[in-house]
Amino acid sequence: MAFYRQVGEVPRKRHTQFRRPDGGLYCEELVGEEGFSADSALLYHRGIPSALVDARPWQLPDQTLTPNAPLLPRHLRLHDLFPGEEHKAVDAVTGRRLVLGNGDVRISYAVSSLPSPLYRNATGDECVFVERGTATVQTVFGALQVGPGDYVVLPRATTHRWVPTGGEPLRTYAIEATSHITPPKRYLSKFGQFLEHAPYCERDLRAPGQPLLAEGSDVQVDVQVYVKHRGPGPGGLAGTIHVVPEHPFDVVGWDGCLYPYAFNVADFEPITGRVHQPPPVHQVFEGGGFVICNFVPRKVDYHPLAVPVPYYHANVDSDEIMFYVDGDYEARKGSGIGRGSVSVHPGGHSHGPQPGAVERSLGAESFDELAVMVDTFRPLDLGEAGLAADDGRYAWTWSGRGP
Repeated sequence: MAFYRQVGEVPRKRHTQFRRPDGGLYCEELVGEEGFSADSALLYHRGIPSALVDARPWQLPDQTLTPNAPLLPRHLRLHDLFPGEEHKAVDAVTGRRLVLGNGDVRISYAVSSLPSPLYRNATGDECVFVERGTATVQTVFGALQVGPGDYVVLPRATTHRWVPTGGEPLRTYAIEATSHITPPKRYLSKFGQFLEHAPYCERDLRAPGQPLLAEGSDVQVDVQVYVKHRGPGPGGLAGTIHVVPEHPFDVVGWDGCLYPYAFNVADFEPITGRVHQPPPVHQVFEGGGFVICNFVPRKVDYHPLAVPVPYYHANVDSDEIMFYVDGDYEARKGSGIGRGSVSVHPGGHSHGPQPGAVERSLGAESFDELAVMVDTFRPLDLGEAGLAADDGRYAWTWSGRGP
């Protein structure tokens, strides 16, 4: 983020003495991207942020990936993954089940009711979409209150935890990058301000503010922090539990341009036209090797001969992953796709509306649909949850025949 914020107490000058009420020095921590050549933040801790008292392995959830072979479009039913009351024993971090992934991005899903442990993803930024439920995302920068439709963008190595609130299970769709996740460059000026043609702006973003949590920092307590990092495991990943002597939420102030934030999909202003607009108009974020788009309720094409649903198209350079969140999906009627579905349209397969969808859409003035799309530039493999949720029939829905 290129938007400066200051929260809590900070000294007037960077890298100068900043003393506690008892006369001791606060510990200044610089958190910076790209070798300290890009956005950064300065955090002021009561304790030493580098202190460790123990470390042990953390067995990550199954990260095994299986190639999509033979190459097929697929329909994954995510709502089948956590049946019954299973969510009561699950948290939003350790309970994630891997749906799809490659070397650039991994997509997981969880239905949870328990608070997560303290967690830090050291492999890349995370963008977590809240499908249902509410939660407090507690971070070293402060807390974010989040609910249905929120994207929560968490910079790499941000220590945080998810605490569900309310009575409804928390449904989260986690997009984990090996890079940073940012607004598309074409929406921004050379200095980082949102431009007038962007479908959202700074006013739509919610960042942590006062009060800071400063939790448990006056008492020496051994606290566990779950860290996902690069290693020898499946997908080049590994996990470690760090035990630290003081609670990481001991920050009394911070400032800079690097921090977590939330953006609600209802604040995305759709770009429409006289004829059908291409997928880039729906883009909301970008990462290394992938983009994130959203399809929101909107007016549709107003040419007198317009065809509102998408034309058939071949993903020459991309795999297209669509998570159907709410509403009616005009192009997919008759395929079995509904709320909680994910469609996988791999590069090399031409896809488009289901039979009869084009004719049914003629004359429509608006679409009431909400979906999150991830397009990747390298092929995606199936995680254990993707294999478990595959309906096995979607590939044949255009022809009405199968093997």
